[in-house]
Amino acid sequence: MASPEHSIDTLARRGLMFILSSPSGAGKTTISRMLLDADDEIMLSVSVTTRPPREGEIDGVHYHFVDDAEFDRLVEEDDFYEWAHVFGHRYGTPKGRIRSALKEGQDFLFDIDWQGTQQLYQKDQQDVVRVFILPPSIVELRRRLESRAQDSAAVIDARMERARSEISHWDAYDYVVINDDMQACFAKVREILDAERMKRQRQTGLIPFVRELMS
Repeated sequence: MASPEHSIDTLARRGLMFILSSPSGAGKTTISRMLLDADDEIMLSVSVTTRPPREGEIDGVHYHFVDDAEFDRLVEEDDFYEWAHVFGHRYGTPKGRIRSALKEGQDFLFDIDWQGTQQLYQKDQQDVVRVFILPPSIVELRRRLESRAQDSAAVIDARMERARSEISHWDAYDYVVINDDMQACFAKVREILDAERMKRQRQTGLIPFVRELMS
């Protein structure tokens, strides 16, 4: 019987950075929300931004809001996994905050494209799990985009062109899941997350646990 100090249910583990990518309309955002609602051990990565807060946004919850000088300091100190200019402001993924939380077993969810995924993976391969979600067909992807009734035909054409470009990077991911049914896709994504959490190299509590078994 396991001792209270090393209960099988509470073995220490290192957290992971769980990346979900997909072309627009393939279901990445919906799957992300479902995962955050269903699993209290994972949280959405909070970016640092120079953009001013919008009404209702909370510092540290929606974004870490900083001025240009602070952002420059973080860039200079190499404290971003990745950062970019977006519509006149800068956004970055904070390295220091995430690494310290990973040591405590906190998992982070990233809803980013393949370029952000590459940057993250190049800086921290051991902690990154990459999942790419594909639509069942190009025809279905276009139907989903059109069913939103939010964009003009020209905008949808542009999204489809970008989708083809994003899909071409599918082989840069560890797992690829086809989203032909949202619930089934979500179940597969959760299975991937559960399996990755159980990898031996992430189970930091196994060493003292096994030593105790052998003593």
